[in-house]
Amino acid sequence: MRLSTIDKLCCPFDKADLQLQVIAKDLEENIIEGILTCKTCQRYYPIVKGVPIMSPDEYREVKLEQPMLENWQQHLQGKQADQFRLLADE
Repeated sequence: MRLSTIDKLCCPFDKADLQLQVIAKDLEENIIEGILTCKTCQRYYPIVKGVPIMSPDEYREVKLEQPMLENWQQHLQGKQADQFRLLADE
């Protein structure tokens, strides 16, 4: 995914802006892995193999996303995932 694409995306739930956490880029600086987080509702949307996965909650499966989030834990800046939201550790 190109970095410029993020300006065209918004949270499908509340249409708010998204914040990007880049995990991996390719040689052309395209985003290969990352996390988009809604600034309002804190929902996260993973970027996998350059594709942002922005499905509504009812079509997402925690058990499929959990291994990916565990691998990315060092990039989550102390936040924990809960019901497709990234919450600050308390």
